[in-house]
Amino acid sequence: MFYPTGTKNKYFNNVIIYKNRGMSLESLINDANDYYLENDIAVIYKKPTPIGLIDVDYKKGEIKKAYFKEKSTFDYNGIYREKYIDFEAKETKNKTSFPLANIHPHQFEHLKRILAHKGIAFLIVSINDEYYILKGEDLLEFINTSDRKSIPYSYFTDKCYRIDKTIRPIINYLKVIDKIYFKGE
Repeated sequence: MFYPTGTKNKYFNNVIIYKNRGMSLESLINDANDYYLENDIAVIYKKPTPIGLIDVDYKKGEIKKAYFKEKSTFDYNGIYREKYIDFEAKETKNKTSFPLANIHPHQFEHLKRILAHKGIAFLIVSINDEYYILKGEDLLEFINTSDRKSIPYSYFTDKCYRIDKTIRPIINYLKVIDKIYFKGE
């Protein structure tokens, strides 16, 4: 391998590249969304959590006191292939399961509303350094048919849709959405 200056790197085979290690799931999704927007593939944005300001130091540009105005729904929403998309990003360090306590009751209600209006709703879950799409319909079915307080890792490997890592975007989740929702198109 040669550096841009033309100098050869004789140690290339011993180099470990740590680029993108430790990036949070949201960072990876934000990068994917930027890529989709730049390439006119989709328009998907992270929704800000609405806050009310109580005390602000305008000289320092510092918020000293604030509160959440309302409960947040899902992290991301937008349009892809003429369909409304709404989804939540969740990470767990737990190696054996994903705790359902990570999803709030008002988020389940939001999920039901999106599905009732024929939108695409899902979770992107990071577990064991792997990324999965859990369809909203499947999440609701799991909750309605199981007494468990967590989704076992085996459920993700058996029934969910894995997002393989690529170069750019690192997690191309829309490629998986195509397979799930736009099979014949």
